[in-house]
Amino acid sequence: MRLELDLQLASAASNLPTQQDFERWCHAALAQRDSDSELTLRIVDEDEGRQLNLDWRGKDYATNVLSFEADIPPGLLDIPLLGDLVICAPVVEREANEQGKNLQAHWAHLVIHGCLHLQGYDHLEDDEAEAMEALERQLLAQLGYPDPYAEH
Repeated sequence: MRLELDLQLASAASNLPTQQDFERWCHAALAQRDSDSELTLRIVDEDEGRQLNLDWRGKDYATNVLSFEADIPPGLLDIPLLGDLVICAPVVEREANEQGKNLQAHWAHLVIHGCLHLQGYDHLEDDEAEAMEALERQLLAQLGYPDPYAEH
């Protein structure tokens, strides 16, 4: 599987993961796909994250990750576009600190979580949440990261 990742850094944060980190995490989350994948990953600050969350979800605060699945009618474009992920760097850092998590591990979790959403995974129902969380745990363990849902 070939991955084309358009990484957009629109954040003033200084301790961001590298392009290689983001690619490795996306590859892990997309490994089950048989086809190539293209996605945009935009790293933002709180103002942009808050505005996007308000515009698309009606919630007036910045959240950690937003996923926007590509909605391309069949046959219109011949590209393997999955969609866009938007991750708010200050929220990621704050959550890692508040939850006592390693910052790099939290970044990995949120990138994988977002990539799974782009593939149709969800956590609205309990059984969906359990399946998604189990896959996240498995993928993160393969990458050497701890269980993100364990008590800290």
